[in-house]
Amino acid sequence: MGVFRFIISGGGTGGHIYPAIAIANELKSRFPKAQFLFVGAQDKMEMQKVPQAGYSIKGLWISGLQRKLTLQNLVFPIKLIFSLLKSIVIIKNFKPDIVIGTGGFASGPLLQMANLFNIPTLIQEQNSYPGITNKLLSKRANKICVAYDNLDRFFPREKMILTGNPVRQDIIDIENKREEAIKYYNLDSSKKTLLILGGSLGARTVNQLIEKELDFFVSQNIQIIWQCGKFYLDEYKKYNSDSIQVFAFLDRMDLVYAASDFVISRAGASSVSELSIVGKPVIFIPSPNVAEDHQTKNAKSIMDKKGALMIKESELNENFNSVFSDLVTNENLQKQLSENIKKLAKEKATKDIVDEIVKLIKK
Repeated sequence: MGVFRFIISGGGTGGHIYPAIAIANELKSRFPKAQFLFVGAQDKMEMQKVPQAGYSIKGLWISGLQRKLTLQNLVFPIKLIFSLLKSIVIIKNFKPDIVIGTGGFASGPLLQMANLFNIPTLIQEQNSYPGITNKLLSKRANKICVAYDNLDRFFPREKMILTGNPVRQDIIDIENKREEAIKYYNLDSSKKTLLILGGSLGARTVNQLIEKELDFFVSQNIQIIWQCGKFYLDEYKKYNSDSIQVFAFLDRMDLVYAASDFVISRAGASSVSELSIVGKPVIFIPSPNVAEDHQTKNAKSIMDKKGALMIKESELNENFNSVFSDLVTNENLQKQLSENIKKLAKEKATKDIVDEIVKLIKK
């Protein structure tokens, strides 16, 4: 058996990129000599994030269809043809043993062409409601790794396996990192720490809420680590102080989780999976602006099992203060949420997905 060659494609948001990197890292630890190539959309964040993780990436000229008639939609067929042709070139040159897709537009043309050349493909679906790319690809994929039950409405049942979502391995054991984390983020160990996660690009409504409630948090003797997203840093960095730290991105998620006592987060699939493993009390504020409202479905699946609290964006003004105050003052509630969300964690997801990849390449 020679050196394995893996192409991994996914991107557009952190929710597609970080699972792809987690899968690559696990493959690399099993096959140190393997060759890796990532394929993304040429103007999206994967073009920075993947090289930072130590992998090479090629970009396709591709983007999604807008829901209304725009110039971008008129250009879409041309972009698609270009991307399909470039995908052929990439596959012919790199000669992968398998192509792995984690969602996002770039994985569409690439996996389509891999199927055409009879190269095995595996897709990993993070959400409780699949995106259009994975729905189309599932017809020809050899294996589909999913994170939620009941996806046979969308995917062929015989190809599906429930694995959970791949997460960074460094967050799995954070119990003993608290001291290091408090030092790293220069926190006051006598205060409780609130972590705000708005997703990789930031979340306007969440940021506006936090800005409005800053005095309220400080009055509760709480210090804040606020990940506001790259589009919003200039607007909010003026609030940096002893008890408030504002970041576009957080580079050490293991430490930030170890330091935090409470979390307010969007409910993207990767965040939900990570927070289940970390087991901190969390309030989800799902984004209503995503396809099929899947963030609300993600959050609700945890809330229904009493593993998290959820506030809809439309109800923030009337409900936020009472829900948050109740959480901060009620230690029994904190304990119950932590224990219940941890029961839903799938810590072996990355290893299980890579086991499936190995089975396909050894066939």
